[in-house]
Amino acid sequence: MEYITAAEAFEKWGVSQRQVQRLLADNRVPCAKKYGRSWMIPGDAEKPADPRREKKPPGQSLSSELARIIEATTMPMPAYDPDAILKTVKEEKLRLQYEAELAYLRGDFESVMRCYDKTEGDEASRLRASLAAVVAAISLGDYPAYQKIEAYLKSCVGAGRGSNISAFAELTLACVAVSVYAPNMVPGWLSAGDFSALPPQLKPQYLLYLRAKYFMCIGKHEIALAVAQSALAFSAPMRGVTFPDIYLRVACALACHCLGREDEARRWLLEAMGIALPHGFITPFAEPVSDFGGLMEQCLEEAFPACFDAVIEQWKRTVKNWVTFHNHFAKDNITMILSLREAHLAQMVARRVPYSKIAKQHNISVGRLKNIMLEIYEKLHISSRDELAQYVLITNKGDGS
Repeated sequence: MEYITAAEAFEKWGVSQRQVQRLLADNRVPCAKKYGRSWMIPGDAEKPADPRREKKPPGQSLSSELARIIEATTMPMPAYDPDAILKTVKEEKLRLQYEAELAYLRGDFESVMRCYDKTEGDEASRLRASLAAVVAAISLGDYPAYQKIEAYLKSCVGAGRGSNISAFAELTLACVAVSVYAPNMVPGWLSAGDFSALPPQLKPQYLLYLRAKYFMCIGKHEIALAVAQSALAFSAPMRGVTFPDIYLRVACALACHCLGREDEARRWLLEAMGIALPHGFITPFAEPVSDFGGLMEQCLEEAFPACFDAVIEQWKRTVKNWVTFHNHFAKDNITMILSLREAHLAQMVARRVPYSKIAKQHNISVGRLKNIMLEIYEKLHISSRDELAQYVLITNKGDGS
């Protein structure tokens, strides 16, 4: 009989290596043998069936289960002690979602990914957990993990078009698009502000937060501020702490900062900090440190000096990962971020074709071409031809990669 290793098994079965180890430890792989610390698995062994699927109540659809989980995991966390929600929620799969959200807010991205791994085999829970996991993977600089989650989400979009499964997967992909300033990649419903296809159990505050982020991406800061303020104004009086409670205020602060309204930006930031930092929720402030041009540090020193090091250290750890991710993401999705015309012009500029020649070929002035290139640089978050070449020119490394 031919045998394979645990590493070969997780590739063959399409699951995580951790899941393979759990199956082996639970003796759920027939005829598998352990030698020292290594396992040998029959080459023809099939992936064991997931008992959670077998116990699924008859007639319960994935769509209805996702709706149930969304509704059950968008309750506000107690303002005095957000962690108390873990004692209130009895069902393990629901508690897992809150554990992931709490871990994300505190910058414990490894725990977020562990929570995500535990949802394997439970499609509704996995889809719900993807919202935190996909951003956690970016913060960790784990681009392969991001790609795996992205592929899963795209398969959900393709398989369930028109359902709340497809819409929620698109929502998660949209969260990535606005986070990396790729507005051309957001779904049409977000740019149009039509949320009718999304599960009604989703709170409108989070959807409006994404829409505010979209307007920030396209430089419409006044509209972004109006959307975020409206979401907060029409919210019910705060009965606890929610993700949008914090992030909408940070969005208001950033929009005000971009509009040069520093006093308002400071007020919004301090308000958000007052909700989040007493509970160790540092991520909403570590993510945009660079965007505030020193204002974040000033507010931390002024009102929450004990949290200063934690926020800034997380920013230092993750900012390089977001830059690396952006480079991968832009290169992989260049034709979606840029229009066909922009991509063509970018290729010519990257090859150092003179601006005068490009302008003549495309019947535009050199000045107009320069303006287009500035827009392209802004979309890619770069500033030179050399950087542009890394995205738009295909190179053969000769190493098979």
